[in-house]
Amino acid sequence: MRKSAFAVLILVILGNIAFWALWNRPVDERSWAGAITGVAYTPFHSDKSPSKGDKASADDIEKDMDALEGAVKAVRTYSTTDGSEMVAAIAAKHGLPVTAGAWTAGKPEIDEPELAGLIKLARANSNVRRVLVGNEAILRADLTVAQAIDYVKRVKKKVNVPVSIAEPWHVWLKNPELADAVDFLAVHLLPYWEGVPVDQSVDYAMFRYNELKAKFPNKHILIGEIGWPADGPWRRGAEASQVNQAKFIRNFLNVAAQNKLDYFIMEAFDQPWKREIEGTAGTSWGLWDYQRNPKFPMIGGVNEIRNWEVKCATAVALGFLPLVFFLWRRSDLKIGGQIFYGALIQAVASVLVFTVSAASAAGLAVTTEIAWGLLIFCQLVLFAVMLIDGMELTEVVWQHKFKRKFIPCSAAPLPNAAKVSIHVPCYNEPPHMVMQTLDALAALDYPNYEVLLLDNNTKDPAVWRPVEEYCKKLGPKFRFFHLDNWPGFKAGALNFGLAQTAPDAEHIAVIDSDYQVHPDWLKATIPHFNRPEVGFVQSPQDYREWEHDLFQRMTNWEYAGFFHIGMIQRNERNAIIQHGTMTIIRKSALEKVGRWGEWCITEDADLGLRLFEHGYEAVYMPESYGKGLVPDSFSAYKTQRFRWAYGAVQILKHHWRQLAPGAKELTSGQKYHFITGWLPWFADAAHMIFGIAGILWSIGLMAFPKYFEFPPNVFMIPTLSVFAFKVGASLWLYEARVKCGFWDKVGAAVAGMALTHTVGRAMWLGIFTSGRPFVRTPKCENQPALMQAFLMAREELVLLVSLWGAALAIVMVFGHENRDAFMWSGLLVVQSLPYLAAFITALINVFPTIGFGKSKPSPADGAVGAGAAD
Repeated sequence: MRKSAFAVLILVILGNIAFWALWNRPVDERSWAGAITGVAYTPFHSDKSPSKGDKASADDIEKDMDALEGAVKAVRTYSTTDGSEMVAAIAAKHGLPVTAGAWTAGKPEIDEPELAGLIKLARANSNVRRVLVGNEAILRADLTVAQAIDYVKRVKKKVNVPVSIAEPWHVWLKNPELADAVDFLAVHLLPYWEGVPVDQSVDYAMFRYNELKAKFPNKHILIGEIGWPADGPWRRGAEASQVNQAKFIRNFLNVAAQNKLDYFIMEAFDQPWKREIEGTAGTSWGLWDYQRNPKFPMIGGVNEIRNWEVKCATAVALGFLPLVFFLWRRSDLKIGGQIFYGALIQAVASVLVFTVSAASAAGLAVTTEIAWGLLIFCQLVLFAVMLIDGMELTEVVWQHKFKRKFIPCSAAPLPNAAKVSIHVPCYNEPPHMVMQTLDALAALDYPNYEVLLLDNNTKDPAVWRPVEEYCKKLGPKFRFFHLDNWPGFKAGALNFGLAQTAPDAEHIAVIDSDYQVHPDWLKATIPHFNRPEVGFVQSPQDYREWEHDLFQRMTNWEYAGFFHIGMIQRNERNAIIQHGTMTIIRKSALEKVGRWGEWCITEDADLGLRLFEHGYEAVYMPESYGKGLVPDSFSAYKTQRFRWAYGAVQILKHHWRQLAPGAKELTSGQKYHFITGWLPWFADAAHMIFGIAGILWSIGLMAFPKYFEFPPNVFMIPTLSVFAFKVGASLWLYEARVKCGFWDKVGAAVAGMALTHTVGRAMWLGIFTSGRPFVRTPKCENQPALMQAFLMAREELVLLVSLWGAALAIVMVFGHENRDAFMWSGLLVVQSLPYLAAFITALINVFPTIGFGKSKPSPADGAVGAGAAD
């Protein structure tokens, strides 16, 4: 590795470490050096759950009391039938007094054993100093106030310790008769659940405490629960975080000491099982985590992510080998490009480590575990696409020079130049358009060529006979063939043409029937075949007559991105995609690899890949030598892209052995481009599923909140960031390579985004089916313009409305108290943007007032049948 690359390696790694350190700067909060008066305690470790009927074990309780001894002065329990009844005796050995609780639910089969157990505990254990006959049972409406008072009176008659019931502050204020019935008030003060910002929360808790003190001056007040969760959703202004938990607890402990408060911190240990009933926040109130490790220090700085140094080191290690490999292989890039892409590698590694560590939380519900798995998989796909896009951007912006740059030949061709047979497949095309194509071919500045017009399956003689007559007028170089009921689509017609080709022809050229070629086309390109290893020469597709139609303008510039960005970069590794027009193939190579593949609807890309597998090189010349017509309708535009995407899957399925690691037919660069070049289309397929899953998940959030919760920001923020990166990278690439204005760049981005659903649908169908070459073009020409737009984008509109409806419903149901609802809704809206782009593109297409008038019909509209046109 060169010194400069080594310097970049060190710089990028240090930058990543610096980012982790900056992100996790310790936050200084008010310190606490004393013991804690009391903690609420539930004796369940991460492998047990009372909701599943599990019982706490004496060994687990013993370990917990060991951890608490010396740190706290007392514990509070909640039940007498789930194993908690063993706490008092074990706590006594550690010198810990207990406030024992019974769990009441307004059901005799539950309440009676609990009350009996509570009485027994109070009588048998001298360290049981107080008892609580229920926990928030009135709040839950499990008990009426009268029932609660009756329970309190029953227990008071049989125990010699103070008796109360635990309820939030407002229950006590609302029911003074309840206060009269108890020996003391056990009040819950939990500002987080009330949406109070953490900076105001201790003051708020004291305000409520003093309110009760003023209302009931003769009653002792025990704060039965007070605390803050380290994780969970936003509750209006309240944010659950590790730093906020430490801030609240430390501040409260100091205030409690100053005011000599009697309290239990909520709670001793994190309880993963509570996720089922209280969501993420319910699991993370503990001062110790579920593994019984302290979550934050009481003195000194607090970090949001505990042990962040280990996670940072893991991220650096995960990205190290890819970073070294990249720097070792890409010395051809400028320093700026090495730093940019190296930083991208390390950033992706860091986010993955953070995501997976967040996904390792204990106590996840089954639905949540499934969701985490799917989300991690989707994130892997997104990051793979991001790295691919980032590599393309890096090569375009920071590449020193081109290794394979081919210059058009300008010398006049010799009279004995190699003969070229030009094949023009045609299906049901307007005769006047085909005649213009033939006129341009007749004007070629090349001495030795022939033209074969291959009319494939056009049914109406009035369409193809004028073209046949016109070929006769152009002379013996032009031959016309009409094929009825010919199989094989375009490939079948081209194979027929190959059989009819002049024996002395050395090269086969193919153009679509709407293309008007430049006179210099053959003169500029054929000399590249002087090298015997060249199998085909390709020029870009280009278009005409789009300037005054906004829809066609958008699609023109969308196409331009591929031919002036992607194809140029692929050419550097001899890995271009052959496309079925403006291409010239060595005839002997075409015959050697088995002619055109009639099994595949993208026969051009398949042929190019087979030529590479047989060791041939390709020449890509970015200069335009011919212009065709862009699709005239959004429906045709989608049909064409569906065919390309569906065909790509078939090619991958057919050639997977040659693309697999270790296969010798293709170079590593060719494998890279043919796999990664189509991977973004698989991302479109994932987008389609993710959008539908988002709608279903939103329904689950509203209908079954016990089993569904909002995906954490650790997933949502990277997903939004990847989307922003893709948009930014696209605009940057266009700025570097495609010479068009800013709004043309935006229009191209909208047009490309509008195809997301079409591509995703094609990919899924391509994975699970074969032989489905086209989506049906809507027959809506006789409908009003608006109806045409609705019909052309009907599937996208259904998903658009569903996503927007889900986003709105989530905000209305949860937005008043949960900021995560806005993040989730924002993600749904971002997911909807491709569907919105499709509808906008359809509207632009059908309303002349939005565009600039309509252009001539293009052949893409007729490509839905069994014809040969591309």
